[in-house]
Amino acid sequence: MSPQTFFHMAALRLLENALVRQAPDDLYVVREMTTKLGERDRPEPDLMVVRERALGGPEQTWYAPDDILLAVEIVSDESVQRDRELKPRKYAAAGIRHFWRVEKNDGLPVVYVYELDPATHSYAVTGIHHNRLKVDVPCPIEIDLTDVERRRGTGD
Repeated sequence: MSPQTFFHMAALRLLENALVRQAPDDLYVVREMTTKLGERDRPEPDLMVVRERALGGPEQTWYAPDDILLAVEIVSDESVQRDRELKPRKYAAAGIRHFWRVEKNDGLPVVYVYELDPATHSYAVTGIHHNRLKVDVPCPIEIDLTDVERRRGTGD
């Protein structure tokens, strides 16, 4: 695991809190758990939105790609290649329909939103969000990205 910066922690908290508050009841937000893509391939997205039926109990350590509606990676200096290239390719090949890559720009998060193209089995960018993230899929979500600067990271 790469050393985490304050920005990484604050962006993670902001996105997690917003997703938890706004996701429908049949979806669950998990953080820093793995997805099992193969026998020896278990990447760990910073956040995942999974179907509630995928929850397997207190000993569960991973989620199947079929149960993941959204994978989120917050890019760190030490993980740029993994988060920009390797992980998105793996998630797309596994069929995870939605992927967000979060980068820092002038101290604020910029969210690159991708959706899986079923014809090419690769991600297509559907938006680049500065200051405010508003999407309808995988569920309606609206996040004020400037709230990352708030001390508690819990603003709407």
